[in-house]
Amino acid sequence: MPKKSNLFYVVFSMSCFIVLGLSSYKEEQNIKAAENLRVSEGFENPLGFYDATPTFSWKLPISERVLSQSAYQIVVASSPDLLPNHADLWDSSKQMTDQSVWVKYQGKPLQSRQNVYWQVKYWNQYEEASKWSKVSHFELGLLSNSDWKAKWIGLNTKKEKVMGSQDNIIHRPQYLRKGFELSNEVASARLYITAKGVFDVSINGQDVSDDVMPPGYTPYQERVETITYDVTDFIESGQNVIGAELAAGWHSGRLGWMKSYWSDTETPKLLCQLELTMTDGSKEMILSDETWKGTTKGPIRFSEIYDGETYDANFEMPDWNTNNFSDKTWENVNAFPIVESIRLEPKRHTTVKSKIELPAKSMIKNDGTLIFDFEQNMVGVPLLKVPMKKGQTLKIRCAEKLSPDGTFYTENYRSAESTNHYTASEDGIIDWMPKFTFHGFQYIELSGFDTSVEPSTDWVTGMVQYSDFDENGTFISSHGKLNQLQSNIVWGLRGNFFDIPTDCPQRDERMGWTADAQVFAPASIFNADVYRFWASWLQSVRESQFENGGIPWVVPDVLFNNKVSAGWGDACTIIPWKIYLRTGDKTILDDNFEMMKAWVDYHESVSKNYISKMGGFADWLQPLPENGDNKGDTSHSLIGTAFFAHSARLTAKTAKALGKIEAYEKYNALYQNVAQAFENHFFENGKVKEVSETQTSYLLGMAFDLISEENKANAKKHLLEKIAEADNHLRTGFLGTPLLYEVLDETGEIDLMYQLLFNETYPSWFYSINQGATTIWERWNSYSKEEGFNPMKMNSLNHYAYGAVGEWMYERIAGIAPLEAGYKTIRIAPEPRHPLTSASASLNTPYGKVSSSWEIKDGVFKLNTTIPPNSTAIVTLPGNADAVEESSQVKPSANSNGKSEFVVQPGNYTFQSQL
Repeated sequence: MPKKSNLFYVVFSMSCFIVLGLSSYKEEQNIKAAENLRVSEGFENPLGFYDATPTFSWKLPISERVLSQSAYQIVVASSPDLLPNHADLWDSSKQMTDQSVWVKYQGKPLQSRQNVYWQVKYWNQYEEASKWSKVSHFELGLLSNSDWKAKWIGLNTKKEKVMGSQDNIIHRPQYLRKGFELSNEVASARLYITAKGVFDVSINGQDVSDDVMPPGYTPYQERVETITYDVTDFIESGQNVIGAELAAGWHSGRLGWMKSYWSDTETPKLLCQLELTMTDGSKEMILSDETWKGTTKGPIRFSEIYDGETYDANFEMPDWNTNNFSDKTWENVNAFPIVESIRLEPKRHTTVKSKIELPAKSMIKNDGTLIFDFEQNMVGVPLLKVPMKKGQTLKIRCAEKLSPDGTFYTENYRSAESTNHYTASEDGIIDWMPKFTFHGFQYIELSGFDTSVEPSTDWVTGMVQYSDFDENGTFISSHGKLNQLQSNIVWGLRGNFFDIPTDCPQRDERMGWTADAQVFAPASIFNADVYRFWASWLQSVRESQFENGGIPWVVPDVLFNNKVSAGWGDACTIIPWKIYLRTGDKTILDDNFEMMKAWVDYHESVSKNYISKMGGFADWLQPLPENGDNKGDTSHSLIGTAFFAHSARLTAKTAKALGKIEAYEKYNALYQNVAQAFENHFFENGKVKEVSETQTSYLLGMAFDLISEENKANAKKHLLEKIAEADNHLRTGFLGTPLLYEVLDETGEIDLMYQLLFNETYPSWFYSINQGATTIWERWNSYSKEEGFNPMKMNSLNHYAYGAVGEWMYERIAGIAPLEAGYKTIRIAPEPRHPLTSASASLNTPYGKVSSSWEIKDGVFKLNTTIPPNSTAIVTLPGNADAVEESSQVKPSANSNGKSEFVVQPGNYTFQSQL
């Protein structure tokens, strides 16, 4: 961008929390209390908590007198009445430190079921003490198998298997119930529950929660998650009933696109423990055991993740989960003891919920069928309010897109039927939504309804379902298609964070593919509060790691093929490090360090003279490969060696961050050796030799710092030549694309990165938007208006991998990035370029909200930024400053390298310069 002048000035606001000259302030005044108290990975007052050794975090208030923290004190007690002066679990005493996040609990050991209450106060930069915070709390769940007295229960559904459309055996859903009588009033009640499968539970006819398909998806052979519900208000004196619906979910039956993957080893089972504390202090337990009754003759006749759900209202059992029902005709359930080898642990991230309701935007009538268009590809289920006549069966089909002739395009669902059925038992309007399945769709087709009634779009509502996390950041710009790309990234995240990070939500797959996860993790953290989500999935990765250190393709591993892939298994080193950079929490490194070491050792075991022999998926779905292969043109050995070096380096960095100096030296030396071997074997004077020369081959060498200093300029030159050969378009797949913007940014090729990002033609991000995409696609050319659908059936229209570019949009277009782990020091360095005239982003960091908003008008560049308390920022702007009025809040950086660069304290600022 041409510079017309180097005039520059900065304005800072005192309206919020800029402090000027308060060092001499002597009067005693109350300092506002700390806010947003959280434990471990960001939990607020959790029930059934998993962590008996938590960390504590808080945020300083936005205040005129609080820039930073000089000390803190945490008090922890078994009762709120003991706080703050009589803490019986832990009193940290006054700690002279600015640490306000991830403070480790160091008190008395905590136990299952324990209620824990805590407060914090801090001292500001002038050593003035704040008020004590409000009391925060958490309640631990059942932390070990020995806490469970209940038994696994269920019916033998192997005798009543349902033949699905793929000749797959599906266990028919079960209805389970237990009546019990209480003579005393209940003071508190906790329901501890889980399933090998998925469940919905009620007490006295009332749903206990709005969770979707709990408890979730883990490596069941290692661990099953449990959930705690506070059911005090559901329990009555006298007769009570627990009712549970149980389906196979991810546990039993069909999972995967090949029959060899399907599990038929165990029927679905429920585990339930209701613990009651009476007003007189006595305690009672109601356990799942052989005294429960069950039936498979309920209205949910069929339920399967890929194929949908069948509901027959003629089988409804009114009041089956209340006292007003006789279960004499029901079967006695089978009961099985808990197996110690399968750990029962409280769920460590949030359950799936119905988060958004989307109305249908339009409707197409077509020869007895109706097609509803939501104008947004989503994941969840349809909520149906449809008129029917007795005996009619409503058929509900799903599709992500329509074919040019208006028919449903379902080839990309492969063998997943994604079809629901509802049979009416009487005339009238049904009110129903599937319970134990989910779909990826933009369109819903209905047939079998009462055609005498004039249809309307309110017959169907899209229930958008995903793990229960909140928005963490925002991004918007002056360019409509860039804003659509941001929307597509967010919707791709929502669609594929369904308890685990899935690759796609619609076809016969929906698995935790590791490469997709590792490339998208940073962008996801900008957009959503997903730290606990990733921490939970990484536990599953650890549990799924092979004995030889290899990491499976998918986690949880349902393929059981003992195969690995470079760039896929490296998720186990990349994701922990990326999360650490954005949270500052070393716990994520400590938890995964042994896994990281084992994976690097596996890399070494399949290498010869540090050159990798690991196979795999390579640069998956590279566009326009010369070899015509989905794996692209980049050498497998080059990719494997590059990721070997990269994982060794990340493991070394992790060791250093954890203070493990011997391990650091070992893995850093290994990285150096692999890097040298990589360059010697695959490069000569910065140019790829002996293997295919691709954009990705250069990107790997440069991004992972595997090219020696004297050859970096040549490597950059050859990379730019490869991009120019492609008419300044990308030729990168899953592994190369996230490195493209990183390398171009670091080498100063911002203009080229803007061109690649704003390209309209294939392959590019805007190409899919021009074809009507509302999510990120699996392929750069999954569909075009001219040529129709990609002929490959592996053609997901909701696949978040290429949404990784969102990281660059936040960090370089808007300009917010961490310079120190966890945003303790923040870089504000937007890179404005044509065609943008403005961009704005905000992000909730561990220290508070940071924002960066810029616009260019009449040749004037204006930046508004907010820096949260207890952090600092380095602000870099285009142009040079003649003079800046120094204050304690804004000082020129000593390392500005000729740029307009300033060290900025917490506050609201406006920077402005002539361009």
